[in-house]
Amino acid sequence: MLLAAPLARAETRPQYGGTLRVLLRAAPSSLDPGDTSQPDSLARRTITSLLFDTLVTADPNGTVKGALAEAWEVVGGGQRMQFRLRPGVKFQDGAPLTPEIAASSLRRVHSSWNIVPAGDSIFIESGTPETELLEELALPRSAIVRRDSEDRLSGTGPFQVVDWQSGKALTLAAQDASWRGRPFVDEININLSISFRDQRTALELGRADIVEVAPEEINRFPQERFRMAHSTPIRLEALLFTRDASSDQETALRQVLRFSVERASMHNVILQGAGQSTGALLPMWMSGYGFVFPVEADLAKARQLRNTVQSVPAWTLGYDGSDSLARLLAERIALNARDAGLTLRPSSSPGADLRLTQIPLSSLDPWVSLNNLVNELGMMAPPVKGHSIEDLYAAEQALLVSGRIIPLFHLPASYASGQDLRGWVVRGDGSLDLAGAWLKSGQR
Repeated sequence: MLLAAPLARAETRPQYGGTLRVLLRAAPSSLDPGDTSQPDSLARRTITSLLFDTLVTADPNGTVKGALAEAWEVVGGGQRMQFRLRPGVKFQDGAPLTPEIAASSLRRVHSSWNIVPAGDSIFIESGTPETELLEELALPRSAIVRRDSEDRLSGTGPFQVVDWQSGKALTLAAQDASWRGRPFVDEININLSISFRDQRTALELGRADIVEVAPEEINRFPQERFRMAHSTPIRLEALLFTRDASSDQETALRQVLRFSVERASMHNVILQGAGQSTGALLPMWMSGYGFVFPVEADLAKARQLRNTVQSVPAWTLGYDGSDSLARLLAERIALNARDAGLTLRPSSSPGADLRLTQIPLSSLDPWVSLNNLVNELGMMAPPVKGHSIEDLYAAEQALLVSGRIIPLFHLPASYASGQDLRGWVVRGDGSLDLAGAWLKSGQR
């Protein structure tokens, strides 16, 4: 009996070795965190965090902590911030981290910032409040990347690339000399462009260690067999028109569509209660005022507004043909629109008038998230007078009145793993933190 407790504790101690098998649905074609041609995705965020580091990081509560920067302070009368780099950090190619490399990396992504290396620090003048600057620096796109003479990338993250098949698969090996300490697993194999159904099958058959879980499967996944974790609702499901409205009548028709959508029935039946119905761009937990934007359908108002428009074109509603959930949502939205006197034709082909799209919000800071959402969608940023919660609400309201985007749901990011995988965490931005993951069986 005296040995039982120590043995039980030893059983739960992290073990070194083994290969971690990860399946993800997105298919990024570049590993460069600053590549603006690549759409943002939770998969891309997860991969970036394994290869690269940022100056600072944000925990799930939004608290900013040091990473490559061990300290920072406001200088120059509040106009600039100084970031002192952590000493002794090396890139995966063996080169030391220097202020000059860090400054060069950040300039590629933030060309409007004034970034100056000096001594053991870099100084940044961005024209934004301190909180937003720190949140921006914590985003994956602000990761520090070293480029050699042949433009090959190297990071300071806990893993390095062994094999990369663009958009298909990625093999990573643990960095023994990582400044964070050696990871527990020896290798990570990541397969991309895997459907939710195939991910679940692979996990159930023991062919994967951790997978993504579709929103509608969250409450139906066999949780007695697998470990599950979820983020807060961080993904926006929305209808996005491909261009701005060209007339007041077109804007009115977009409002007809907004009033016709029955979010409640789709949330309860199709999504099985996952996430939250919303009429807002930012989730309630982030802004505090999400309840102000109505989510209930108003068919009478939709029909009344529809009758004020003489010519009503038929619209094509695009969706991801590989996503069965998207197809069901698109078909239901088309039925709602028909009840209001609109014609929507769901299609998985490109070139649609509007699309059903899912956008991961970039930050836990509402201003950073809203600004990045505007940039991601190619919309025009609304004028902002100040930086209060009232100003934030006014900016969001202006974006919604334009009719370019119709919010539907805020959904969490959900993952499931086998019982032998421990130490993995879902970050606040919905990505996976696998740096401390370990396999209970050690070797496979």
